[in-house]
Amino acid sequence: MVFSSCEKYLNVSDELAEEMDMEKIFSNPANVRKFHRNIYTGIPNTADYARGLTGLNLPWPQMSDEIDKTSDGTDDNTFLYNAGSTTLGRWSLYQQIRQANVFLENVKEIPNKGDADFLAQQEVNELKAQARFLRAYYHFLLFELYGPVPVMNTIADPSQKDIDYARNSVDEVVDFIDKELIECIADLKDPNLTDQQNLAVPTKGTARALRTVVLAYAASPLYNGGYQEALNLSNKDGKKLFPAYSKEKWNRALTAAKEFIDYANSGVYELYKVYDAGKYNPDRSLYELFMTYNKETIFVRSDVSWGSVPRAGVDGFSVPRGARGGGTTTGYLSVLQELVDDFFMIDGKSIEESPKYVEEGFSKAGDDPSGRTKVGTYNMYVNREPRFYQTVFYNTRNWHVGNEVITFQKGGNSDNSLTKIYPKAGTILYKRLSKKVYDQGSNPKSEYRPGIIYRLADLYLLYAEILNEVDPSHPDIIEYIDRVRSRAGIPLLKDINPGISGQQEKLREAIRRERRVELATEGQRYFDVRRWMLAETEGYKQGGQVFGMNMEAPTLSGFYKRVPIETRLFSKAMYLYPIPLTEIQKSRLLVQNPGY
Repeated sequence: MVFSSCEKYLNVSDELAEEMDMEKIFSNPANVRKFHRNIYTGIPNTADYARGLTGLNLPWPQMSDEIDKTSDGTDDNTFLYNAGSTTLGRWSLYQQIRQANVFLENVKEIPNKGDADFLAQQEVNELKAQARFLRAYYHFLLFELYGPVPVMNTIADPSQKDIDYARNSVDEVVDFIDKELIECIADLKDPNLTDQQNLAVPTKGTARALRTVVLAYAASPLYNGGYQEALNLSNKDGKKLFPAYSKEKWNRALTAAKEFIDYANSGVYELYKVYDAGKYNPDRSLYELFMTYNKETIFVRSDVSWGSVPRAGVDGFSVPRGARGGGTTTGYLSVLQELVDDFFMIDGKSIEESPKYVEEGFSKAGDDPSGRTKVGTYNMYVNREPRFYQTVFYNTRNWHVGNEVITFQKGGNSDNSLTKIYPKAGTILYKRLSKKVYDQGSNPKSEYRPGIIYRLADLYLLYAEILNEVDPSHPDIIEYIDRVRSRAGIPLLKDINPGISGQQEKLREAIRRERRVELATEGQRYFDVRRWMLAETEGYKQGGQVFGMNMEAPTLSGFYKRVPIETRLFSKAMYLYPIPLTEIQKSRLLVQNPGY
């Protein structure tokens, strides 16, 4: 990676005039705060997974075994994986990292003089802590995608020409991020849902959570001796970039995870739950969780848009054509059959284990005591867990506002008669959609909610995963899995499988399955299967055929047949993303990831 001295040295923020020098920026409180706000611009937009995808919004669900997206005559599920075409890259984050470095090296107290604006030392400390958090977070986002990357924690000296940077090792990147997070915690604030102006600002809890995530990644096989193709990857001076396996990394991750859990349990965080007249309502809980800031959210992006009906963003483009507001280019995000099958039944068991699961036929009166499905629903969708109904919109289900019956089979009101503009798997992604927006009458056309990046359920399951690698008999493993299952409205693991405690491999599978369904389409699956090194393993495969219902069938009986809808590619190189070829070509020191 090369920084050239001919670049404008302050060309890190489009919002500040280029002619402004350091003194003009950092002697004016308003300019300081404006410069600081621009450091935030690299935070991923998790509300954007419909169009114009990059590595800094949410392409990952469609790049994994979760959803399929077709639109405007293109299939967007198999972006090219080569160094010359890095559409989903994150290398641009070095601009925000550089902005953070400039800020950290120049910000200072601006004394109070009369009625003039000022910058007290306490505010300086808080702004610096936020900048250090974001610098660490952006290094993690790079690490998550590319593996070890150059650590940039100082400003390049503009008097030196063509400064070049080699990649740091996995351990060096992780140690840098961890140290930054530890040191910024003191000056970050605790979460405060009443502070409306700062709901998206990183907090002590955010930093503790990110430490847990980073160290869990560092302990996982991809970064901890399991990626054989990367073990020989070296810089041009011979420096090894990937380490051999170390059990100690799980112990280090556990220390951080326990610190976060203890902090969370002190009243700071809790799983979001809704009660109706004293009775727990899992359906409302699982829906409303994503509609508001709440005590489960740990880190969010606030300046996001979910779109609007009839045709904009996720809320617009996800509406099936058969619903009011659906248009000729909407309703094309569908849930793959692989994910449909992985949701549990209402008894908390998998479809392979549950006596309640019926693959074929249609429900009769009394078949679904929960009332979540109507009589005549295909049995595959009956008696599933609440998270299934919040994620998957299936054939003949009624739309949530206008009550229209949506049909995907040939001749139905949302069929495949429009080329590439239909849900190819025969379902629609329902999770995180607003159930208020509707293109008729006084109904709102859009609804704001934050873009959640980290939430407590994710960290509960990560804690269980880490603990299982260190001490499979520890009771907290099942305790924290069951906290998530309880909120989901299904029986606890300790009740349906009381003998699982201490069985490390079975617990691994239970935790992975729970992450699969709890965090479905939130962006974690793509990275989970890679850090576990399971992308070529049955049940986790990211290549080969993916399945859905038969959209070509003119009858219901023909529609409900599993058919391959697409063949996806995966190779060992795709465990990591390629560094852009342009960066490799202009650097004398950068080396490319294996297989590219």
